[in-house]
Amino acid sequence: MDGVESYDLAVIGSGINGAGIARDAAGRGLKVLLVDKGDIGAATSSASSKLIHGGLRYLEQLEFALVRESLAEREILLATAPHLVHPLTFILPHAEGGRPVWALRLGLWLYDHLGGRRRLPPSHSVNLARDPLGGALRPGFARGFTYADCRVDDSRLVIVTALDAARHGADVHPRTTCVSAHRGPDFWTLTLQASNRTRQTVTARVVVNATGPWVATVDRELLHVENPGRVRLVKGSHIVVPRLYNGDHAYILQTPDHRVVFAIPHENDFTLIGTTEVELDAMPDKPEASPSEIDYLCRVVTAYFARTVTPADVVHSFAGVRPLYGKPGTPATKVSRDYVLRLDHRGGAPALSVYGGKITTYRRLAEAAMARLSPFFPGLGPAWTREATLPGGDFGGDRGGDRGGDRGGDDFDSFLGRMLLEYPWLPAPLCTRYARTYGTDMVKIVDSHHRLEDLGEDLGQGLHEAELEYLVNREWAQTAEDILWRRTKIGLRASPEIVVKLDAWLALRAGKSKPWETS
Repeated sequence: MDGVESYDLAVIGSGINGAGIARDAAGRGLKVLLVDKGDIGAATSSASSKLIHGGLRYLEQLEFALVRESLAEREILLATAPHLVHPLTFILPHAEGGRPVWALRLGLWLYDHLGGRRRLPPSHSVNLARDPLGGALRPGFARGFTYADCRVDDSRLVIVTALDAARHGADVHPRTTCVSAHRGPDFWTLTLQASNRTRQTVTARVVVNATGPWVATVDRELLHVENPGRVRLVKGSHIVVPRLYNGDHAYILQTPDHRVVFAIPHENDFTLIGTTEVELDAMPDKPEASPSEIDYLCRVVTAYFARTVTPADVVHSFAGVRPLYGKPGTPATKVSRDYVLRLDHRGGAPALSVYGGKITTYRRLAEAAMARLSPFFPGLGPAWTREATLPGGDFGGDRGGDRGGDRGGDDFDSFLGRMLLEYPWLPAPLCTRYARTYGTDMVKIVDSHHRLEDLGEDLGQGLHEAELEYLVNREWAQTAEDILWRRTKIGLRASPEIVVKLDAWLALRAGKSKPWETS
């Protein structure tokens, strides 16, 4: 862009909170810029437990407001992102020495009633010695409970939120670093550097620091705003193992240290296990699950399941760092997962810093951020995201914005059934993956084609060139990692050969090499 581009709002950090704020602001009529030094949602937001939940254990900390808000948001996300958010039944075995049965009953009763539950079934007790739900557990777990929450494709939730921001006019620039920020009386002047080293100067009336675990560093070193010094960096690690049990339910396991660990069905053939809580002094370049964390998770699962799980069974692991807001010295398990917004405008143009938060409440966090910023934007439009479907989730509206038609409600299974009938040439597993990944936006990949061969070369695991073009052209994908782990989850099954082919395809598309050849 020539000259200096002027924005109302510049959001630094394209994790779930930054993307959510950019989306909300753009939909209210502001001119918005969203930048990130890396890929969209590449840090903590794609390294979660992949749940939309109220946080059952937060009731022990008397965080009733947080749980209520989270449960209410769970209902909203079920309606607005039905391709990415799906109901999930949890089994809670009662363990000797764990929380007493009466406490579990009370907690689940509160969980059922705090958030205005409408779409999910209530909790109930279950005899795990007789019910098939207890079949995968070790002998001795007789009493238990079931309750409902939701799973989510976390990285895709960030992507579609950023997509919606862009569809409402926001300029979205991943892999663009804000290298300097100068605060004037009325606006900020920001210097941005893209991955190709080119630089650009922009101005913004307000800056939002939504950089997650880097929030304190950006406050201090880039924006030079007051920092409360209460950011706690807590690493949460997860492991993925071959599927531990049959069924599409999850388990919530109480640990001797009074934490909980989840075991969750993952990508059909795997079980996702997590998470840990390890406090860090500084943000690592690339958070990783340590051997001790992997061993800890294996031991917790083995204490419950009939099958022994060892580190040798782990096929994948990942870690994210949560930027919690709490007093120094407070145990990490007791630090609130709620968010805190700090507004600094004493030195000139305003800056809003986002601390804490969880993926479940990102939409409400964005609304709260806009409420704090509304005095600086007279005539700001009203809140709008509560009823607004995210891209791909409008099963009852138009087909990804391309053509009209009644999609018949927001039930995913019904939507998938229609897609299987409408595109009979698509293999059922591929059609299912497209529906879950892209929702109604899958038509942007398949609607102009009439046979599988039209989708182009299959690089492996059903990754056709038509999908790659969509991801590069519309979803800012640039690398094999972007595609295999964040835009899709094919990375769990991708051979080294697929990675090589994908790297070569991306390089060829960028005009950097000769075509790869298939045998």
